[in-house]
Amino acid sequence: MDEPDRPSANLAHNLAALRHGRKLTQQAVAKAAAVPRSTIANLESGAGNPSLAVLSKVARALGSPIDELLASPRAKVRRWPSAEIAVLRKGQNVLIRPLVPEPVPDEMMDLMDFAPAATLRGTPHLPGTREYFTCLEGRVRIIVAGERHDLEAGDVLAFPGGVAHAYQNLDDAREARGVSIVVLAKAGA
Repeated sequence: MDEPDRPSANLAHNLAALRHGRKLTQQAVAKAAAVPRSTIANLESGAGNPSLAVLSKVARALGSPIDELLASPRAKVRRWPSAEIAVLRKGQNVLIRPLVPEPVPDEMMDLMDFAPAATLRGTPHLPGTREYFTCLEGRVRIIVAGERHDLEAGDVLAFPGGVAHAYQNLDDAREARGVSIVVLAKAGA
């Protein structure tokens, strides 16, 4: 069952989020709202029970409507249009596009599109790095430390990313596609 809307918890979360987003201290918000700093601290702890006048002053100090202070917290959502996602051309006719356009700590996740007969020499990473390649379409050969591994749609290969490796589309007439996930080892680990 859904939890009932909790205005004091919403106020606490939203006030802190808005204040941090504007890089303001509690003291700065209190001064701009002409209320004691302890009032802001109580509101952010969820213990406050402000009057409408106090809510109005705090909202004005933050440049936000009162309903933004009391609303259920919104999910942080961002959409990237396809045209805004960088596509790199590597090797011989391999396009690499990140699956996640934001930095992900210690990981790389890419969609790899191979033109017919395309090849790509992988860059060895630090020892302890683990790579995973899922073949989505076509046939891709991955050579790891001189050993050949031929993959078809649906196959997954896991291998150490710290050794020499290369990719090859085995078809001279059709494109191939796969997903590469690299779990990077930490330096000195």
